[in-house]
Amino acid sequence: MKQPTRPELSGSFGMVSATHWLAASSAMAMLERGGNAFDAAVCGGLVLQVVEPHLNGPGGEVPILAYRHAQREVSVINGQGPLPAGATITGVRDLGLTQVPGTGLLPACVPGAFGAWMLLLEDYGRLPLEDVMAPAIGYAMKGFRLLPRAATTIRANEELFRNSWTSSGEVYLDNGTAPSGGKIWRNQTLGRTYERILREAKSVGRSRERQIEKARFAYYSGFVAEAIDEFVASASVIDDSGEAHGGFLDGSDLANWTAGIEKPLHLDYKGVRVFKTGPWGQGPVFLQQLKILEGFDLSTIDPYSAEFVHLVIESAKLALADRDSYYGDPLHVDVPMEELLSETYNQKRRKMISNEASHEFRPGSPSGYEPWRPNFEYVGVNSNTPASGAPPDPIGRDTCHLDVVDSEGNMVAATPSGGWLHGGPCVPGLGFSLSTRGQMFWLDDRSPSAFIGGRRPRTTLSPTFVLDQSENAVAFGTPGGDQQDQWSFNFFLRRLHFDMDIQSAIDAPTFHTSHLFSSFYPRIVQLGRIHVESRFGRDVINRLREMGHDVVEAEPWSLGRVCAVGKAGLELVAGSDPRQDQAYSVGR
Repeated sequence: MKQPTRPELSGSFGMVSATHWLAASSAMAMLERGGNAFDAAVCGGLVLQVVEPHLNGPGGEVPILAYRHAQREVSVINGQGPLPAGATITGVRDLGLTQVPGTGLLPACVPGAFGAWMLLLEDYGRLPLEDVMAPAIGYAMKGFRLLPRAATTIRANEELFRNSWTSSGEVYLDNGTAPSGGKIWRNQTLGRTYERILREAKSVGRSRERQIEKARFAYYSGFVAEAIDEFVASASVIDDSGEAHGGFLDGSDLANWTAGIEKPLHLDYKGVRVFKTGPWGQGPVFLQQLKILEGFDLSTIDPYSAEFVHLVIESAKLALADRDSYYGDPLHVDVPMEELLSETYNQKRRKMISNEASHEFRPGSPSGYEPWRPNFEYVGVNSNTPASGAPPDPIGRDTCHLDVVDSEGNMVAATPSGGWLHGGPCVPGLGFSLSTRGQMFWLDDRSPSAFIGGRRPRTTLSPTFVLDQSENAVAFGTPGGDQQDQWSFNFFLRRLHFDMDIQSAIDAPTFHTSHLFSSFYPRIVQLGRIHVESRFGRDVINRLREMGHDVVEAEPWSLGRVCAVGKAGLELVAGSDPRQDQAYSVGR
């Protein structure tokens, strides 16, 4: 067992782990003010929108797992907004497109993050709205050190911002030039937006609940929604297709949507219960993969061996194939989730794993269902370029993550994303871009994820919560798109089967497969390909190639950004990923 890069934090008052140190410290400040884990998560989530604008924003989305210890209850806060009501497959295909672009206005969905954070604060928190908004407003107005990756993202889009997406140029360029990493940077346009929301909220009086409701109104029916409606109605912007297009989103889409609370899916595995979102997210892949692996004794296999990597990868391929064929918004399509997680079905799936790597797309057929198969004609197969000829995104659509536990045992796992600064132009006067999660839909009405108005996209965002019979718990997650439920899955297996502490499980070399239909434009699929950190060693990598895997040897510390907090009796613990040099945990 290798030494961890930093110690697992331990205390009894509270713990926060986040993909940016300012979000972690701001969330911790809420605990110090007497807030609970839910107040802290809202504060940290709003700060992430400011300090990681290349990874998320106020126009994005967030699924949240919230655990109230007193009630022993896990809930899902649904912060994934749907496609606009007027969005249709025909409306996109008539533009000559075979895929939904990954940028611009065509893929814009209702921004769900702000509504979800407000719901969590109102129903679960206890601090005033002003307290939890103050750090985000402060960093937007007074500045913070710009991350090098954020600066790289702005620089890659500098010409676009200067010549086409000029509203973004006004926010992100300094006299027409991209800022450098490490520079103190401000987004005062966003800061003024949040100041106005807070000012309008406080105008209704001192009632905490009325203020939160008024803030929500300001965003979804007031001046924010009006600015979004006016912009989308009048704009035509360059997107990934190379052409300029408008969008479907309007003010009524925002006014008619509210964040909701749902029951999570769960699965019992080896003495613990694992909680995920429903199949409007990819989270059930994690549960199905556990069900497939239930028939193997993983504890007897070296977690650093080729045999272990092979077994985990092959089970992931099967679960991800079912994701691509069956998952969608369960409010609109029939997803055979009970069957997909059943022992009978997964016993058949388990038998499909051999000692040789599979290079086939192999969705199953739960009783009474036939798999929908994506059209290979419109994607790049075993390539870095899709069939359409469009280049892959040079930056990538990435994400952030936040976990909190307080002294009462309340816990939160949240994965905010979308509204990326490079996803679409900033809405004039607001200082943020809109979600482009609509790129995850298919232009095929037979698909369970068909591009049809009112449906939630089958998102990749996937926080996880685990509870054992002694009420010990862990909340965790990672950025990473299609890799989220792979990197976090590896972390979970190391914790459960090999008794690693949080930090050691995060630090261990990791891996994933791209044997799936990418959820992001341009929807590349790479059958048989796996990515393995070189720290596994030459013998393991060579053995994986002998087993038939198309191995990409990744840099030593390049895959994953897992954050996690936990509770064991009265002890609270936390860890964060050293990869990319920005995630931190804090606690006492």
